[in-house]
Amino acid sequence: MAVWIQAQQLQGDALHQMQSLYGQHFPIEVRHYLSHWIESQLWDAIDLENPQEEFKAKRLLDSLIQELQNKAEHQVGEDGFLLKIKLGHYANQLKSTYDRCPLELVRCIKHILYTEQRLVREATNSSSPVGGMLDSMSQKYQQINQAFEELRLLTQDTENDLRKLQHNQEYFIIQYQESLRIQAQLSSLAALPPADRQLREPTLLSKRATVEAWLTREANTLQKYRLDLAEKHQKTLQLLRKQQTIILDDELIQWKRRQQLAGNGGPPEGGLDILQSWCEKLAETIWQNRQQIRRAEHLRQQLPIPGPIEELLNELNSTITDIISALVTSTFIIEKQPPQVLKTQTKFAATVRLLVGGKLNVHMNPPQVKATIISEQQAKALLKNENTRNDSSGEILNNNCVMEYHQTTGTLSAHFRNMSLKRIKRSDRRGAESVTEEKFTILFESQFSVGSNELVFQVKTLSLPVVVIVHGSQDNNATATVLWDNAFAEPGRVPFLVPDKVLWPQLCDAINMKYKAEVQSNRGLSEENLVFLAQKAFSSSSNNPDDYRSMTMTWSQFNRESLPGRNFTFWQWFDGVMELTKKHLKPHWNDGAILGFVNKQQAQDMLMSKPNGTFLLRFSDSEIGGITIAWVAENPNKAGERMVWNLMPYTTKDFSIRSLADRISDLNHLLFLYPDKPKDEVFSKYYTPPLSKAVDGYVKPQIKQVVPDFATANPDPTSGNPTYMDQGASPAPVNHHHPYNMYQNIADPILDAEGEFDLDDTMDVARHVEELLRRPVESQWGGQQS
Repeated sequence: MAVWIQAQQLQGDALHQMQSLYGQHFPIEVRHYLSHWIESQLWDAIDLENPQEEFKAKRLLDSLIQELQNKAEHQVGEDGFLLKIKLGHYANQLKSTYDRCPLELVRCIKHILYTEQRLVREATNSSSPVGGMLDSMSQKYQQINQAFEELRLLTQDTENDLRKLQHNQEYFIIQYQESLRIQAQLSSLAALPPADRQLREPTLLSKRATVEAWLTREANTLQKYRLDLAEKHQKTLQLLRKQQTIILDDELIQWKRRQQLAGNGGPPEGGLDILQSWCEKLAETIWQNRQQIRRAEHLRQQLPIPGPIEELLNELNSTITDIISALVTSTFIIEKQPPQVLKTQTKFAATVRLLVGGKLNVHMNPPQVKATIISEQQAKALLKNENTRNDSSGEILNNNCVMEYHQTTGTLSAHFRNMSLKRIKRSDRRGAESVTEEKFTILFESQFSVGSNELVFQVKTLSLPVVVIVHGSQDNNATATVLWDNAFAEPGRVPFLVPDKVLWPQLCDAINMKYKAEVQSNRGLSEENLVFLAQKAFSSSSNNPDDYRSMTMTWSQFNRESLPGRNFTFWQWFDGVMELTKKHLKPHWNDGAILGFVNKQQAQDMLMSKPNGTFLLRFSDSEIGGITIAWVAENPNKAGERMVWNLMPYTTKDFSIRSLADRISDLNHLLFLYPDKPKDEVFSKYYTPPLSKAVDGYVKPQIKQVVPDFATANPDPTSGNPTYMDQGASPAPVNHHHPYNMYQNIADPILDAEGEFDLDDTMDVARHVEELLRRPVESQWGGQQS
């Protein structure tokens, strides 16, 4: 169902939130009459941070205006006449607003669509029986909104009390002036004759006594009003602190945690619109109460009355300043993190945002943000408020940026688009720590004032840990450091402490999340896959998942110590599998065609119960980023006995020459994908189409793979001669009577010590033909012209 149709069914606060999205910047009538067109455009395909995308945005703006004009022209009748004028007016309005900044239109519409989808989703889930978790979230949101309503009422109440206090105090001052006037009159009686003085003095004395009695009573009343008002402000500030703690220490910290897990491939952290709206409400309420407290202080100074109110007001003023300081400093956040594996001399980007910038009018004097790279030790000193003497651990180019205010979305942010780390200064490493375990962070800092320079804030925020590399070969080890940190960092930690060991199930969650994200697949690691990984990690043979649930894995086991008998670590092997799958095997993994996480013995046990020609695909144990084909066939050394064969592993280099599907197609002795699927049924949709026929007398060469002595010689339809280079796509039966006399000696150079074919040393026809194709024609054919 279209989002707009569902949005129109929203009720209550959700409907109000939806309506508030629209205004002169984008009229709701445009959304209504062009709903289908708006929802069918690829708004997300435009990168708002890339100025080169402006031409796409301009094309969308022109199309939007054209659609509006077309809609206007088709209006008929009396009502249609008015709508025609209105839509035409909106077309001109949008053109004048966004013609010079079309990317802002895209930003505006993306914001509207995202918010509508969220509101519809929340409304749908709240009435759905499967939305339990979302129900609790909606409950939490409802509690937050109820607290804001309570704060609004309290603030309105103190505003009314303050006005009443001000009115009473003004009247008190008038009466006080009257008492002074009476006193002056009494003093002037001394100059009068005694008769006149005796006549007027009693009346003035009576008036003075009455006024002074009233002033005494009223002074006590004013003092009580002031104390009552201060107590109400104390109650308001307590609720404000509680609400701010929920929003900043719970919701914002959770958002930051989601952002950190998104770095490991977790779900997107979500937008900041709700958080910003809450923070803006906090800022507005805090500022209103601060102004009230300042006005109360002004009234006290205007009419000092002895009592505890002065101390109370000082305390309130200090508290409200602390609250707004915490809000401003905590809402200066990194919306888009810099890359956590950062290569020197490479361009990178980041975005910082001040969630309360618009509400506090910070954009009226746009602040500048500076980015600096600092070490882990410098970050620790910074959080302890120790003097770091503006130290940095490197030089970042293009590291200054002015915050910009986006009217349509109400966001104040700085977009660093072209930063580059020119150099890095490394610290002394500890023990066995390598350069790819050293963590840095990008420090973003700024300074700005609010309230006509009443308050000046210096704000700082640190990025997620960054590992600096100088060469691509360091990337996989740096990624391991980042993965471990993102997965196991505790909120509020000292930079950048992480546990040295974690429970195996915790690590499984982390690597499964990473695997699904890297391979871009909903098919994650199964329990069987994780058992295989546990066996590899702990050198265990147990197949029971429960045996590993209480086991722990240290960082050294993960990516510092090599696996037994290998020259690579657990992570390096796993990362190789991810890279290979991501680049070349993604569709086959998604289809379930790759079992992958199976060792050689398991493969043999699985295949020996299947017919000859049955094969499976498993990741190589001995090579990083390798996958091998295991298949069952006759044992050439013993008639009537069968055995499992393992092809030497393929790597990225092999698949850049010929794809996995085509290689499987080439091997006619492979018939069924385990357990019993005909291989063409699984792989044929990925086969490369046959080459076209000869053109102008030239025949294109064809690269195909052959496994010695498992190739089926197919007759050449033109010459009648058998060839290994032309293999049919459909499986052919294995010839059980083929002479295998060459296998009598297991030391034959075709096989390695484990009985695996080594295509590199024997007949990798693909590489051979590729080499031939690279040679000049003259060297191949003796200089003769074809």
